[in-house]
Amino acid sequence: MVVVLLLAACSADGPTVDEAGRALKSHILALLKERNAQDVTITDPGGKNISCGEDAARQTFAATGRDLANHTDPEALNTLMLGSLKAVAPYELISADAQGQPIRVVNKTTKTILIFESPGYGLYVVRGETECLPTS
Repeated sequence: MVVVLLLAACSADGPTVDEAGRALKSHILALLKERNAQDVTITDPGGKNISCGEDAARQTFAATGRDLANHTDPEALNTLMLGSLKAVAPYELISADAQGQPIRVVNKTTKTILIFESPGYGLYVVRGETECLPTS
């Protein structure tokens, strides 16, 4: 429901960087909630425009959380997040190159990219960024 409200605020030409940044934060936190992650910690609060062109910027956001089963390996955690993502928002897989490498997904409507890169047993790590978008 939050995603629908965020998308409704976007212009016909797509979201501004602030709108996409809010969607990014919402998607990451909703994904960790969907996975029942414990001890969720925001590691990059985002909300700041990073210049990427004239009147354009991108934003970032990242968070971690503990899996209920501390023995789940990193690759399985990334795959579990990928499987749970459909309950959060429509993302498409853009890379899952090799075993042990991060999984990258994109949402073409909100112009957001998520990266799943759990580094160790039982620890979800997800970060994301918006595409380079207009600041207004």
